[in-house]
Amino acid sequence: MAKDKSRADLRAAGQISLDDEYEVNLFALQNNITPAQVRELIRKHGNSRATLTKAAKALPGR
Repeated sequence: MAKDKSRADLRAAGQISLDDEYEVNLFALQNNITPAQVRELIRKHGNSRATLTKAAKALPGR
């Protein structure tokens, strides 16, 4: 089976793809938020993992 280079490239670049359910769900679990919240954060702040982590920590009720 061929390796999915698009997923590896984004991970190596410290980014989360809005289209990659696995990455969205993993980030949600790691940051104790819902996948819907992850998608909203990506829309508002872009897909930088560091920026999203900071934004997730700032969410109320987290």
